Amino acid sequence: MEYTFREIENRWQKRWELYKIFKADNHSKKPKYYVLDMFPYPSGAGLHVGHPLGYIASDIYTRYKRSENYNVLHPIGFDAFGLPSEQYAIQTGQHPSLTTKVNIQRYKKQLKRLGLSFDWSREVCTSDPDYYRWTQWIFLQLYNSWYDISLKRARPINELISIFEKEGNLVIRSPEENRNKFTAKEWNSFPLSRKEEILQKYRLAFRSETTVNWCPHLGTVLANDEVIEGKSERGGYPVYQKKTIQWSIRITSYADRLLQGLENIDWPESIKEAQKQWIGKSFGLNLFFFVIDNPGTYIEIFTPRPETIFGVSFIVLAPEHELWEKITIKKQINEVKTYVEESKKRNDRERLTHATSGVFTGAYVAHPFTNERIPVYISDYVLNSYGTGAIMAVPAHNTRDHMFAKKYGLKIIEVISGGKDVYKKAYDIKKGECIHSDFLNGLSAEEALKKSIEKIEEKGLGYRTVNYRFRNAVFSRQRYWGEPIPIYYKKGVPFGIPEKKLPLLLPIVDKYMTTQEGKPPLGRATHWAWYEKKQKIVSNKLIDEKTIFPLETSTMPGWAGSSWYFLRYMNTDNDNSPIDTTSSSYWKNVDLYVGGKEHSTGHLIYSRFLHKFLKDFGWVSTEEPFKKLLNQGMVLEHSAMITRIEGTQRFISSGLIRNQEKTQQFYVDIHLLKNGDELDIDKFKKYHPEFSKAEFSIESGKFFCKRKIEKMSKSKFNVRNPDDIYEKYGADTLRIHEMFLGPLNQTKLWNTRGIKGAHQFLKKFWRLFHSRESFYVEESSPSIKELKILHCTIKKIREDIPNFSFNTSISALMIATNKLSEIQCKSRKILEPLVILLAPFAPHISEELWHRLNHKDFICFVPMPKCEKQYITDNIIEYPITFNGKLRFKMNFPIGTPQKFIKKEVLRHPETKKYLQGKKIKNTIIIQNKIINIVV
Repeated sequence: MEYTFREIENRWQKRWELYKIFKADNHSKKPKYYVLDMFPYPSGAGLHVGHPLGYIASDIYTRYKRSENYNVLHPIGFDAFGLPSEQYAIQTGQHPSLTTKVNIQRYKKQLKRLGLSFDWSREVCTSDPDYYRWTQWIFLQLYNSWYDISLKRARPINELISIFEKEGNLVIRSPEENRNKFTAKEWNSFPLSRKEEILQKYRLAFRSETTVNWCPHLGTVLANDEVIEGKSERGGYPVYQKKTIQWSIRITSYADRLLQGLENIDWPESIKEAQKQWIGKSFGLNLFFFVIDNPGTYIEIFTPRPETIFGVSFIVLAPEHELWEKITIKKQINEVKTYVEESKKRNDRERLTHATSGVFTGAYVAHPFTNERIPVYISDYVLNSYGTGAIMAVPAHNTRDHMFAKKYGLKIIEVISGGKDVYKKAYDIKKGECIHSDFLNGLSAEEALKKSIEKIEEKGLGYRTVNYRFRNAVFSRQRYWGEPIPIYYKKGVPFGIPEKKLPLLLPIVDKYMTTQEGKPPLGRATHWAWYEKKQKIVSNKLIDEKTIFPLETSTMPGWAGSSWYFLRYMNTDNDNSPIDTTSSSYWKNVDLYVGGKEHSTGHLIYSRFLHKFLKDFGWVSTEEPFKKLLNQGMVLEHSAMITRIEGTQRFISSGLIRNQEKTQQFYVDIHLLKNGDELDIDKFKKYHPEFSKAEFSIESGKFFCKRKIEKMSKSKFNVRNPDDIYEKYGADTLRIHEMFLGPLNQTKLWNTRGIKGAHQFLKKFWRLFHSRESFYVEESSPSIKELKILHCTIKKIREDIPNFSFNTSISALMIATNKLSEIQCKSRKILEPLVILLAPFAPHISEELWHRLNHKDFICFVPMPKCEKQYITDNIIEYPITFNGKLRFKMNFPIGTPQKFIKKEVLRHPETKKYLQGKKIKNTIIIQNKIINIVV
């Protein structure tokens, strides 16, 4: 009988949806298990075959946990706000919501065809007002909260105001170590604007001047991961560093809790280490270096190595440092300004690679102990976001400082010499002579650190501090397609929209780009003012700064909605709060989170931060959102590149390219190739009509492209569409093929030829249950060989699935199928458990076979078979049972089983009664470990 995969898959997908069998229960008595995928952004291109890798893996594990009697929550949704939809809206004039809706429908169709066991009843979409109403609510909670450093948790801002009214801020520390102390009397006398200015130093959502990645062409701020080599990831437009007033989230308040929490979660060590490096906690001192010939001016620097103070040979400021204009001498001012402007074109990551780039300010500071003149430079490799935005350079003990000193001919002074970790004297390496002795002579590294701190504090030259590399997260974007920030302004002072009036819906605008004045797209809205008394949105023309006020025109970043979506899945039906505390106390947190490594220091940190914040107010009961994290590897494919002579329409086959020719290369769609690397020129011209009259220099009658293995990406035109595979081979084939490519967490190359092998395996598995054109299994007892094949497979799969070794599980199933096919096994007792083992990997064919085996239940809830050890060892003897010398059936007994027991078991066997036909047994002959003959 033919394996009609299209019909089978269509039938079971409809049944699963009809009976809602994957819907999770919030009140089950079963143990819970929450499996989550990093939810997709619904782009217009749809899924390519690299995307389902993680979804298939999580689905296999989900189905396995259901078979183990867990109440499994496996939801899905869409991260729908984002720059791509907005750019498409700018180009076409179509509202982003319409584009997003179409894209989501395409994604849903592709995901459902894959047979993924999602609970679609809990679907969320971040751009749905019913969802982003609660994202806005969370923002207001952040805005109305502060972090109590002494209690190590967030508290309502009203409690802080109450403290200020009674005690001032004499005993309250700001996360920014605000030194401007005031009494209760002074606080109560401050005007509203001054009070809010102070509160902004404490609020967890706050406004401040910050340096951002500004892309003028896109008219918006970009995150670091959206900038590549000084240009926007989308479109390749120039990006500059710019100071501007932005909303930010004070995530740095949670730095220690974010670090401590890493010790209690089952995550890959590489991800944990990336987060530790990103947070970058270090202990040290803030030191003061006074500027010579500039009375009262000093440069404050942070150093984790104050004991190297005698090795300082120059000071470096970040290009954004507020002091450079004040201290730069006239002779150097133009050169410095030019350098600072150039630095704005590079983001933080790129700047760290320009360690030898810099400019001299002409200013000097005095060494705190020797009064030696130390030059002050400006360089890209110092970030304003780290420490104080200034460093004391010790080139003998820092690689970047050393590179910089070598380039500009500066002193390199070694402060550790004459022995391991023993401070003796400071030497000028270039001159090879002693500079001076100091109070650290003869001390160990530990003693030197302690002594230097004491001396610096004794002289009033600095103070102890803890520093973090990461900074507060910029939260506002100058875009249209995002959550409106629920804030309005009364004479510049921000106020939150009342919670009961949320969501604050996106307004209608004529265009989705910034205004001519440079305002965000929401600045184009004609009805974007807040009538405070009536609590509603009205026309901008009515703004009077008395009862009607302007609304915030920036929107939230893409990560706003994606940082808490996993909590909404716990109960999407609750209209009264974003998180149902009863449901959240049951599900607690995500047991298994599957997604890519690229989110290690973005989404994962933001989600952890927000989860901890919500815990502070009792909305969730756990400190961490994700217990276990599983990273799937990337899927690679051969991309194709075509070469042409620069400035012409003449293309050159790869074997004819000469180095002396100026050429340009660009990607060509791999579907325009034939026979491997050969370009189908006719197809190419139809696909690119602008090259319809182009010339092609060919070799041996053919035109060849260059090939390169890269990440599968639509930007490289090397994607494979899963829809094509569904049609030709079916979803089960795609699932088997993707899992068989290699270990889940490793990068793997897409292998189109392997798809046929996966399909052949399923067809062979199907034939196990058929004889010619009909379904056929036997009720006979299985042989010892068949039992051994089955139980070895059970053992392997039960070991592999919990370890996510899905490729070896499939290999075991393939081996078992081949072996059982060779011996023409038709035993139900073998084939039925084998179907259960296959079900997590290929659910459609498994459900069909299970149904044909006369079962009425769904296979996904059937317990996994257990391995019986006696069948996988070599101490089992298969006895032929003969009647008057004729073989009738077989039985298995362990070696050494007493004959009395063997005889008893043989005589009570149903087959014995069948062949006796009422006759009396004359004799039972047992030849140990060989044969049993019944004489009648």
